[in-house]
Amino acid sequence: MPRKLLLLPPLSVSSAFRAPRACPAARPAMNAARTGYRVFSANSTAACTELAKRITERLGAELGKSVVYQETNGETRVEIQESVRGQDIFIIQTIPRDVNTAVMELLIMAYALKTACARNIIGVIPYFPYSKQSKMRKRGSIVCKLLASMLAKAGLTHIITMDLHQKEIQGFFSFPVDNLRASPFLLQYIQEEVRSTSKYPLVLKRDPMAQSYAERLRLGLAVIHGEAQCAEMDMDDGRHSPPMVKNATVHPGLELPLMMAKEKPPITVVGDVGGRIAIIVDDIIDDVESFVAAAEILKERGAYRIYVMATHGILSAEAPRLIEESSIDEVVVTNTVPHEVQKLQCPKIKTVDISLILSEAIRRIHNGESMAYLFRNITVDD
Repeated sequence: MPRKLLLLPPLSVSSAFRAPRACPAARPAMNAARTGYRVFSANSTAACTELAKRITERLGAELGKSVVYQETNGETRVEIQESVRGQDIFIIQTIPRDVNTAVMELLIMAYALKTACARNIIGVIPYFPYSKQSKMRKRGSIVCKLLASMLAKAGLTHIITMDLHQKEIQGFFSFPVDNLRASPFLLQYIQEEVRSTSKYPLVLKRDPMAQSYAERLRLGLAVIHGEAQCAEMDMDDGRHSPPMVKNATVHPGLELPLMMAKEKPPITVVGDVGGRIAIIVDDIIDDVESFVAAAEILKERGAYRIYVMATHGILSAEAPRLIEESSIDEVVVTNTVPHEVQKLQCPKIKTVDISLILSEAIRRIHNGESMAYLFRNITVDD
């Protein structure tokens, strides 16, 4: 899919997309005993509870008392240490590198709260795991749909998440899903930290996102086309096992048209990026090889500085080292996924805090208020 690059001089950004602000109306801190809600963290490690603590501080509440740990045999155990009967429970679960353990922690805690007679159980899952496995591929399975069914069975009644890899994932659930957006926070970062020259383009990996950012930043559009390598591993999936017989019989009269094999073109840039700041934007940055390859091409075409911005900074394997050794000047991600270790390995990685919008979503859901304020000026392409 061609990538688009914004090229015109930026005009003033509409006030509707300036720094995200809390609701104008002053509101008192929520008290658990008075309002009947609790906020729990489904993970006991310090890195994963950091976001939960930020959210509860904004709400003026205390983190619920619970113990989450692994038995010596590897089993997950969850103990709820206070009464939750008849209350709204919000479970905050950030997904570390051990994805499967995090999923089990969430499922077991949700079931424990259901057994303890909680009124509503709302999962706050900023990065929804297995979201890349939301389509049928060859002899695979739609694991994201399976996970959605498991969460419903465990007792969840609502989910708050952010920038799903595919928006259609919301259709997998039998209960409400609020898919919040991180784009206002990333746009704010661009306006305050990146916009230091009179002209800068914006490189994007997806067409709808490119169009959305172009309209908000009042920029033209250029294209990055091609791939450094096959993004979707078209490896042998066993369709020819056992091996095809050389003289296999074919039903007479059955002649299916032959599908020609794809051939990925090399990365090319359509548009002038010389002397300009380039910003690559995507929803997830995990394996960074494609970002590094794109940065090299942009640098060869004379780009002044290169930024990579993403909502979810998973940064697996050798990602910090590759970023540090590449032409990328800065990688900006939100704190939906803990990445403190990666930041120590690579000082180019910067973090944008999104606890504000998550805490506001919790407050509105508990109070039965409309969520429309959090989606103002948000379109299908965002």
